[in-house]
Amino acid sequence: MKRLEELRAYLDSLESDFRKFYDKGNNAAGTRIRKAMQQIKKMASEIRNEIQAIRKQNKENK
Repeated sequence: MKRLEELRAYLDSLESDFRKFYDKGNNAAGTRIRKAMQQIKKMASEIRNEIQAIRKQNKENK
């Protein structure tokens, strides 16, 4: 659950940039959002790999 908390916290931290970009048209905020989306993609990949490793370990222990 720690990973979910990290992901939620990261997404919450982006709210102001989303508002700045979509509501006010701030292009710099859009750049920050794109960079953050890459980080989210990386985090998702790490979580996915972690899940696969745990599942593999659980299979081996049975």
